[in-house]
Amino acid sequence: MAVTKEEDVQMMLVCKTHLGTRNCDYRMKRYVFRRTVDGIHIIHLGKTWEKIMVAARVICAIENPSDIIVASQRPYGSRAVLKFSQYSGATAMAGRWMPGTLTNQITTKYLEPRLLIVTDPRTDSQALKEASYANIPVMALCDTDSPLENVDIAIPCNNKGKESIALLYWLLAREVQYLRGTLSRASGWDIMVDSFFWRDPEELEAKAEEDAQEQWTAPVQTQAATGDWDAQAGAGGDASWDAPAQGGAGDDWSAPAATAGEGQNW
Repeated sequence: MAVTKEEDVQMMLVCKTHLGTRNCDYRMKRYVFRRTVDGIHIIHLGKTWEKIMVAARVICAIENPSDIIVASQRPYGSRAVLKFSQYSGATAMAGRWMPGTLTNQITTKYLEPRLLIVTDPRTDSQALKEASYANIPVMALCDTDSPLENVDIAIPCNNKGKESIALLYWLLAREVQYLRGTLSRASGWDIMVDSFFWRDPEELEAKAEEDAQEQWTAPVQTQAATGDWDAQAGAGGDASWDAPAQGGAGDDWSAPAATAGEGQNW
């Protein structure tokens, strides 16, 4: 079944894409729907969805997908960037941006892309500055307080939450596949948004340790744990501890050794 705009907007609401910040850049006012009592700006999700559609068409206009760089220095966007590049064919640069990637031709990692996509204009400011020097168009996920210098296409959204970042890249990758014809709008996309979510390695390790601990401390139903100790003790369970040992009542400890070795000459 075809996915409608309303369903996409509902997913954005669940992932808190509409929540902005208390501050608002004057160039982002056009994307703000209203302001809450707490002073938080609410982003207009209809305009966010329209900008995603525009961005997907720009991406499809580039013949070679590897000429697109998707960058994210923010850890929450690293997994989403890698997944987006996997499904769209773009070049992912998750983690630290190497200065001079777009300007220093001596370096081995020098690149000449036709489009740059960044997760946050503030944290990826080095990439934006180099793109402006090289005249490379830039698309960015922008919050209400994000600076829009050197940004050509701004997608208004909450770029500080891991669910919001993952959903935006998921929607963008899905729309790109729709436009390229590799995916049918009637069938939908069977890839879950969860695969784009950033996962904390420490949380994963803690969860694995908890599972292992539960496995080791699981109750083992053994005969000793479930049986009757009195029954296992046999008839001597109620015997007196003061009574002599069985078979040793007539033993005289002061008597000489047993006669079994009398015929032996030591």
